[in-house]
Amino acid sequence: MAPKAEKRLPAAKSSGKEGGDKKGKKKAKKSVETYKIYIFKVLKQVHPDIGISSKAMSIMNSFINDIFEKLAGEAAKLARYNKKPTITSREIQTSVRLVLPGELAKHAVSEGTKAVTKFTSS
Repeated sequence: MAPKAEKRLPAAKSSGKEGGDKKGKKKAKKSVETYKIYIFKVLKQVHPDIGISSKAMSIMNSFINDIFEKLAGEAAKLARYNKKPTITSREIQTSVRLVLPGELAKHAVSEGTKAVTKFTSS
């Protein structure tokens, strides 16, 4: 897929120079959203004395993205089956029960319920 062309306004002439003068202009770095800071925070809560390599962090980030995709896909299917236009916490909880195995699903549901309760009470 080719990148979309950007609309640019003509540059204001501040000096007599014209052309490809790029001095003083910094290209804005494209931000990439990751879960890395959150993974690190949880690691420090669980094991304060243990670190993580950048390769392991990248693997963990990919793992979380993968789980997110699976849960969101399942929640979207559930909403579609029930002719609902919105994914609610109910669809997320059901998708967690369907996607995650046994004990892991139970723990995830209880942690999710606790998080939603804390969020709604504040």
